[in-house]
Amino acid sequence: MKNRSLILLVALAIVSIAAGPPDFAGEYADRNFLSGQATFQMSLEQSGSVVTVWFSAGYNDGHGLLPVADGNGKITSKGTAEFTFKDSARNAGTGTITRAGDDIIVSLKTTRVADSRCVELYRQNMRLKKVGKK
Repeated sequence: MKNRSLILLVALAIVSIAAGPPDFAGEYADRNFLSGQATFQMSLEQSGSVVTVWFSAGYNDGHGLLPVADGNGKITSKGTAEFTFKDSARNAGTGTITRAGDDIIVSLKTTRVADSRCVELYRQNMRLKKVGKK
């Protein structure tokens, strides 16, 4: 019985190691952001557990700022990506990304506000759909 338990534990450990971090790489967007008033798009690159983030947001009619941001982060033991970012208006913040099937759920929080016009575009629990999925 002890041997079976040990074999099961080793097998589970191998499967966990082989699975590696979840894959976040891709292009994502919400073209109906803020009830159709805006677009939010994000690009993610991943190498192992390191994630590079780029995103932009803006109103479809062109009013306000159109912030562009980038940052870096890593995949956590919980299977989420956590990152920091800086945008083109000199705002800074943190973010969390969670997989939701082919889509992602993104939550952004500003930690430094240099231009408050961008803050209204940085939300919690934004669902972004995978762009160009087959």
